[in-house]
Amino acid sequence: MIATAFVSSAIASSKTPRAFVTTVTTRLAINELRSARARRESYVGEWLPEPLITDGLDDPARHAETADSLSLAMLVLLESLSPEQRAVLLLHDVFDYGHAEIAAIVGKSEDNVRQLASRARRHVEQRRPRFQTTREQRDELAARFFAAVEQGDLAGLEALLAHDVELTGDGGGKAPAIARPLRGRNRVARMLIDSVAARIPELSLRLVEVNSGPGALYFDAGGRLIAVVSLDIGRGQIQGISSVVNPDKLAHLGTTGDLGSLVRGRV
Repeated sequence: MIATAFVSSAIASSKTPRAFVTTVTTRLAINELRSARARRESYVGEWLPEPLITDGLDDPARHAETADSLSLAMLVLLESLSPEQRAVLLLHDVFDYGHAEIAAIVGKSEDNVRQLASRARRHVEQRRPRFQTTREQRDELAARFFAAVEQGDLAGLEALLAHDVELTGDGGGKAPAIARPLRGRNRVARMLIDSVAARIPELSLRLVEVNSGPGALYFDAGGRLIAVVSLDIGRGQIQGISSVVNPDKLAHLGTTGDLGSLVRGRV
């Protein structure tokens, strides 16, 4: 009954096959976003998007075009928008639909669509990084960061971090992770120096590009993936650090290891 009413509504608001497909897809996406948001309300600990390894984007023009939209910071920012705001923003700013067309697609008035787009755009612009770092500077800073963590160089690590740097971990209740974001240069640096990556010598890392930004993969002695770390860099400093250790979010990258066993073996 609900599905029939949904399709009937989409047909009534669409005049062409293309409009019908766009309407159905958009409304299904909005429903999925609402469902995903509800699921995250019961998620254990902090939630981060699944990391993507983007080393293959070698074309500089393509990389510049996708870097901001793929970054973990931008994906988390988009998650803070309502499902309707995300749909309107993407349809208008990415796919060039007019406000009248979008109103028919999402089932709202044109004035309401304009308000949704304006609020979403303002929210994104307010939190978008204003100072960019070149790719060469970014990669050099990332290499120094991971080396400082591995060597236990507290002073060197603090020198790379912004004063209000934020560390976020996502374990999903299936792997050890900090319960809530940690903020502040000294607190974050000390946490990193005492982290699993620093305390377990048999771990190995490989520097990679994660969501079009600098990062690293951490492997156990058997070559199994246990963590993906990504860095948010701006103004020549590290502004944010994200660590995904939930094995469910790493499985698409290869065989995963048991971080919990490694930690318990060191206690």
